[in-house]
Amino acid sequence: MQALFDFLPVVAFAVTYWVTKDMKIAIQVIMIAIAIQVALTWIIKREVSKMLLVSAALIFVLGGISLFLDNPIFFKWKPTGLYWLFAAVLLGSHFIGDRPLVKRMLLSMSAEDLPMPDEAWTKLNIAWTLFFVFAGSSNIYVAYNFPEAFWVNFKLFGLLALTLVFMIGQALWMHKQISAANADNTVEQTVSTDDEGN
Repeated sequence: MQALFDFLPVVAFAVTYWVTKDMKIAIQVIMIAIAIQVALTWIIKREVSKMLLVSAALIFVLGGISLFLDNPIFFKWKPTGLYWLFAAVLLGSHFIGDRPLVKRMLLSMSAEDLPMPDEAWTKLNIAWTLFFVFAGSSNIYVAYNFPEAFWVNFKLFGLLALTLVFMIGQALWMHKQISAANADNTVEQTVSTDDEGN
């Protein structure tokens, strides 16, 4: 339910564009939608995530510039700016803090322990960094090289599909790493028990 709520401004933007074929109106709609989303989130939860605030700020700044200059290319940079910012933060977490950001995020969201070695967490963090660089680059490539309507569809469906495919791959890879770690722990416990018995 939360994921659907988070996605509503983008859907409102795309539907408005499909109906009106007018990027300026669609930008205004997403600016209003994200403002409502931030307000409702605050009213319901009494807090707003940094991710939502950053996304809203980019929409207002780049959307405002696009409307003022009558040039939608600035707004089209929004997904790229957001993705590249995520990539920079993830990369920075290798050097700031005691563990990669992906590990902190996934452990905070998981009800169960995720027993992966530090090396695997580092690889996962790098994979997410590279994914965000790729997704941001893909967005701006489409924005500059394809018709406006194609970019709107790519923003709604293409970037979502890329993210889902990557997340499925991540889940399968993590399952393999966790299974291997659990198997190693079982072997170690068996060896330890045998040693104690002797």
